[in-house]
Amino acid sequence: MLDLEVVPERSLGNEQWEFTLGMPLSQAVSILQKHCRIIKNVQVLYSEQCPLSHDLILNLTQDGIKLLFDAFNQRLKVIEVYDLTKVKLKYCGVHFNSQAIAPTIEQIDQSFGATHPGVYNSAEQLFHLNFRGLSFSFQLDSWTEAPKYEPNFAHGLASLQIPHGATVKRMYIYSGNSLQDTKAPVMPLSCFLGNVYAESVDVLRDGTGPSGLRLRLLAAGCGPGLLADAKMRVFERSVYFGDSCQDVLSMLGSPHKVFYKSEDKMKIHSPSPHKQVPSKCNDYFFNYFTLGVDILFDANTHKVKKFVLHTNYPGHYNFNIYHRCEFKIPLAIKKVISHRCVYIPTNPCCSPSILQWDNIQELLGHPVEKPVVLHRSSSPNNTNPFGSTFCFGLQRMIFEVMQNNHIASVTLYGPPRPGAHLRTGELP
Repeated sequence: MLDLEVVPERSLGNEQWEFTLGMPLSQAVSILQKHCRIIKNVQVLYSEQCPLSHDLILNLTQDGIKLLFDAFNQRLKVIEVYDLTKVKLKYCGVHFNSQAIAPTIEQIDQSFGATHPGVYNSAEQLFHLNFRGLSFSFQLDSWTEAPKYEPNFAHGLASLQIPHGATVKRMYIYSGNSLQDTKAPVMPLSCFLGNVYAESVDVLRDGTGPSGLRLRLLAAGCGPGLLADAKMRVFERSVYFGDSCQDVLSMLGSPHKVFYKSEDKMKIHSPSPHKQVPSKCNDYFFNYFTLGVDILFDANTHKVKKFVLHTNYPGHYNFNIYHRCEFKIPLAIKKVISHRCVYIPTNPCCSPSILQWDNIQELLGHPVEKPVVLHRSSSPNNTNPFGSTFCFGLQRMIFEVMQNNHIASVTLYGPPRPGAHLRTGELP
């Protein structure tokens, strides 16, 4: 049985690990994987057809704990303990729930002190007792009527007319004063762990299509002294097609991983007569997992030729490998004038990380060519339980669409370079 410390408006954990409000989903999963011998039977709950309509939930069934993550930013929003018989809980080092201590109204009064009168929900038959960043729900099934409030400030919570011995059914940890209005807080400094995260990514465009990325980055910086002086740093960096490997390293730092392409399976769709000629050197990716971005470099010139932006939707083959990338793309909306199609640049932006493929087609028009079906599996003998995705090309962008009509990733291509293969003056 887990023995955990409750910190209102902040966290639930122990000396080895801690679930902290605002932490990204990937860090919570990492904790569960590292302590899989202790924390077992974890379920991932999400809406398959409407993944943005419901919270993403990690359900620790053996321990009676649910971790609720905001569907949009995928940061921890609420910690719910729904079965207090499966876990030991303490506050300020003193247990208020264990096999020997029942979490009664008297025990909550003794451990947490006085608070405002609670709220009775007749539909749920639950009495909710709220502190800042912490709520307790008491079951009222056996009560014949709702509790009456007759506060006696000399005796705190015990003065409320609640039957003696009423025990807690659920406990919630959240940010703010109201569980109903709570939102996932900004990622705390303790969760950065030396990484840089992308708050937002803007796709830059020129007259022909995407030209690069402008990233608003977050990092935990330290002042000239103690670690207590640590504070969040916010800064912007831009990378463009044609930037060298050294340019990208100076802008974004070292990648989490470098991946060399062993083969290009999309080459078969190329009109080039040389598509069957094996390459003497392989293009390579810089994988920035916490940014949700991949950058592809040409093997000969070592310059940027492609960006890949990941939305990290549950139900996708690459789920939880990348942090969710909140990116926006300026639109060049297709208009029909005098029976001719022209593209008119506009100021509004679309966010494919939120919009569905049908919405994007209404804005950008329908692709001329049929989609490419993309199959993924870890080996030739394995099948992908999430099914195939479809890749559509529009305005030098490849939209990877899941079967639920949501965008799994967007690949941005640089402008064609006529005669680039004739250049000999560039060092590899």
